[in-house]
Amino acid sequence: MPKLNVLNIQGQNVGEIELSDAVFGVEVNEHVLYEVVKNQLANKRQGTQSAKTRAEVRGGGRKPWRQKGTGRARQGSIRAVQWIGGGVAFAPKPRSYRYTLPKKVRRLAMKSALTSKVQANEMIVLDALTMDAPKTKEFATILNNVNAAKKALVVMAEKNENVIKSAANIPNVETALVNTINVYDILKYDSFIITTDAVKKVEEVYA
Repeated sequence: MPKLNVLNIQGQNVGEIELSDAVFGVEVNEHVLYEVVKNQLANKRQGTQSAKTRAEVRGGGRKPWRQKGTGRARQGSIRAVQWIGGGVAFAPKPRSYRYTLPKKVRRLAMKSALTSKVQANEMIVLDALTMDAPKTKEFATILNNVNAAKKALVVMAEKNENVIKSAANIPNVETALVNTINVYDILKYDSFIITTDAVKKVEEVYA
């Protein structure tokens, strides 16, 4: 079982936690991670891009010049794709890019992402994370105390408005709950900060 030190918000070592092999000690499957990240980014796409085909561009009803005898290439319309102001060949149209992956693939990707953070020493476990009032400066101090990277994802077991508001104004710092974390965010941020309660919840869900 992988073991990590547990820190308090002052950055002091207050214990040790054993992580489940079934969640934090699996073999990292890079291909599955790639497939899930690609799926998440595809599902985020708005799909609102649109361009006109030659049939939709106004004008071009008359043949520009006669078919033969001019010495120029034959043309049927000034709205053909090779003309400036013409239509677009295979023009993109609004559509959905959404697709789904099997649940087993998504679970394996989540375990692989969590394991990769442990293996890269990018996972920081806190005994607790509470704040009496929303204070950005105080939260920045906490991040500094635990040696968090500039890009950090903070995961909590329960919603804490003071923590969420305190982190909101710090660039490249994001807060999340156990039920809202995803593979893309875990891999995107350099530090994965999680409370001991959140670790237990993650193990309950994915073990």
